[in-house]
Amino acid sequence: MLRGIRKASSNWLGKTIMAVVMGVLIVSFGIWGIADIFKGFGQSTVAKIGSTEISLNEFRQIYTDRLQQISRQFGRPLTPDQARAFGLDRQVLQQTIAEAALDEEARRLGLGQSDEQIRQVIMNDPNFKGVGGSFDANRFQAVIRNFGYTEQRYVAEQRKVSLRRQITGTIGAGVEPPKTILDVLTRFQNEQRAIEFVKLDAAQAGQIDAPSPETLAAYFEDHKVQFRAPEYRKISFVVVSPEEIGKWTEVSDEDARKMFEQRKDRLGTPEKRQIQQIVFPNVADAQAARERLVGGMSFEDLGKERGLSASDVDLGLVTKSSLAPAVGDAAFALPAGEISQPIQGGLGVAIVKVDKIEPGKQADYASLAGDIKREVATERARVKVADLRDKMEDERGGGSSVIDAAQKLGLTAVTIEAVDRSGRAPNGQPVANVPQGLDVVSQAFNTDVGVDNDAISFKGGYVWYDVLGITPSRDRNLDEVRDQVEARWRQDQIAAKLKAKATEMVQKLESGGKLADEAAAIGAKVETASGFKRDDSPAGVPGTVVAAAFRTAKDGVGQTAVSGGSEVIVFRVTDIVEPAIDAASEDVKKLKDSLERAQTEEQVASYVNKLETDIGTTINQAAFAQVTGANQ
Repeated sequence: MLRGIRKASSNWLGKTIMAVVMGVLIVSFGIWGIADIFKGFGQSTVAKIGSTEISLNEFRQIYTDRLQQISRQFGRPLTPDQARAFGLDRQVLQQTIAEAALDEEARRLGLGQSDEQIRQVIMNDPNFKGVGGSFDANRFQAVIRNFGYTEQRYVAEQRKVSLRRQITGTIGAGVEPPKTILDVLTRFQNEQRAIEFVKLDAAQAGQIDAPSPETLAAYFEDHKVQFRAPEYRKISFVVVSPEEIGKWTEVSDEDARKMFEQRKDRLGTPEKRQIQQIVFPNVADAQAARERLVGGMSFEDLGKERGLSASDVDLGLVTKSSLAPAVGDAAFALPAGEISQPIQGGLGVAIVKVDKIEPGKQADYASLAGDIKREVATERARVKVADLRDKMEDERGGGSSVIDAAQKLGLTAVTIEAVDRSGRAPNGQPVANVPQGLDVVSQAFNTDVGVDNDAISFKGGYVWYDVLGITPSRDRNLDEVRDQVEARWRQDQIAAKLKAKATEMVQKLESGGKLADEAAAIGAKVETASGFKRDDSPAGVPGTVVAAAFRTAKDGVGQTAVSGGSEVIVFRVTDIVEPAIDAASEDVKKLKDSLERAQTEEQVASYVNKLETDIGTTINQAAFAQVTGANQ
């Protein structure tokens, strides 16, 4: 495309046209919020909602915290690629923007929350209550630490959350689902059915004689389009990416050591301390407890006396940064075995004891050399990729094919003689020399022979490709696909016989026949399934049969083809159990709560969307991609 622009603007007419086009683009970018210069948008800002800017670092922290939370739920790390595949990046962005819009509205309405109100909100949170039912400062510290919060950060976040709840609580107040909907949904979800059924397969279809030449030929003529040869394309491509180019074994120790020295502090391990902590409501209680501890009482016994478990008292091996600043400063200034003086915190007064000190470790080059060399190699490869990209573009701009350009630059081009849209060769097997994740085949089917195609972005690099030839789709003759035609004909014969037999069985059953007698007549057995709901998957019962059973009246019969028609199931509904509706039951309460939440969320979402529109929302897609890894 860039080469086309250069060619188009090589004369006075082209320059005039290009000037007009670029002017239109600049104006449209300004209107749509793409150009930072028109919006006062900095590169370090991910989004702007009214006067609130969500900085790149702020969004990175939010996004990282969310990834870590989900990773803990999954029990394994979640990669950026997986997060984007789940749509987590967009969800976090939308949530962050919605929260910022509510914060803006809270400021506009003049809403506020005092320190005492926030303190009460936190102390009344059931997640922080101890065994006695009252606020437990030690449990509070343990819970927020587990989610990566310091006390100051958690309090600040809760202040915002409380103000948002004031707004959303008003919007969703009084929402209650109609009783009629509750009744209908309860019946729909909890109705149960029982069936008896018989499976008909190839054994019940009987002998299928080989087709005569005339029969096969006629079948082929009627279904010729199913055996048509697809369009094939001959393509060539070359991949230039850090993964293809980077060779860490070629990085010298001198270069690796240079990077190691630059990052030595960050590569080391920080000092950790085994710390015990108990939090008290005031200084007097803390001082009295300290005197008892100095007198020989253990932290564990004092904790038991206050209703705390050993895990509540023992913080484990922690770094200074994981503690509240005042507690961290005091704890990391103490010698091992010492008990601190009372430490004033935001939600109480703490006393800590250092049981063990694990000194920080300086990074060792020998153990990190391989990783550092790989990083150096990758960085160099990125530079080399950029250089090769420019050279390839120059070669292509000069008229060279992908193969010729690759040869001149010492790169290896891949040629695929024939591939269809699905990525298969004429033998029906997937082509083996296309890197996983590279969508070059579909791209090749969207262009033509001789077209100078734009490069494809791939794994931090680029892929250039050419279409060298096109073999049009065509009708095959019978001799080319005789085996396939006969196999398909046989499948159709089996399906037709099974359907006819199943239809005959259904008619007999509807006339008063018994399923057991019909099954015995064809050498099949009767099976049963009972007590299943619409969303259940009873053993041996395909989902299509479950769905059909719920469309059939009691004592009604039906048939359902499965496995592409190679199996048919004939069934009778033997029982329907209507659920009793008890408005006081837990199931109905849960359903009601779920409906209330859904209706409330819908109202709040509409309100927030209107807020975002009225206030004005702008997203910096480049910064967003930088945080989520979409541009890597």
